[in-house]
Amino acid sequence: MSELLDLVGIFVFALSGALMGVRKRLDVVGMAVLAEFTALGGGVARDLILNVRPAAFQSLGYVLVPLAATMIVFFWHPHVAKGMPVILVLDAAGLGLFCAVGTEKALDYGLSPLHAALLGVTTAVGGGMLRDVLAGEIPALLYDRQLYAVPAMLGSLVMAGLYLADLHGWPATLASAVLAFGLRAAAMRFGWRAPLARGVTPWE
Repeated sequence: MSELLDLVGIFVFALSGALMGVRKRLDVVGMAVLAEFTALGGGVARDLILNVRPAAFQSLGYVLVPLAATMIVFFWHPHVAKGMPVILVLDAAGLGLFCAVGTEKALDYGLSPLHAALLGVTTAVGGGMLRDVLAGEIPALLYDRQLYAVPAMLGSLVMAGLYLADLHGWPATLASAVLAFGLRAAAMRFGWRAPLARGVTPWE
């Protein structure tokens, strides 16, 4: 079940990477590269830090799912783009799931709660940061104008707190994921933004 949820999150993240490739007028190879890095980058970075074999290199599905997302975007990107509101909601769900799962895995490997939470954030937003860097964009992690990293951090901290309270398993993961998802969804719905430095005006 956990692998299925992982693959769903990977698929949604891969769609956003492939769509970025379309916006940047990349060919199908460039689209696939962005899709793979977006979908797998955070999890691979987490596993390398934990000194374990990345899950992406243990299951063929982790590599094939982003390629499938790339093909869907390649042939039907106008229709996929029209479905962006749904994709953004699914992306928020993937954000919540990955930050909770990443934090729990880091705690299982003996990291401190704070370090585990940071690694949970890395799992959730690392792929998107790699996508933005490769595409020549300011990473959302550094310009969090739609509360992307903040929900991931709160979800990760709650996951770490529940773990310390000896609350493990899917209830803790679900609660943390729902919190991050809810905050991200509310930020999209109500236009919440992270503050800029005093006197600085936003670009948008």
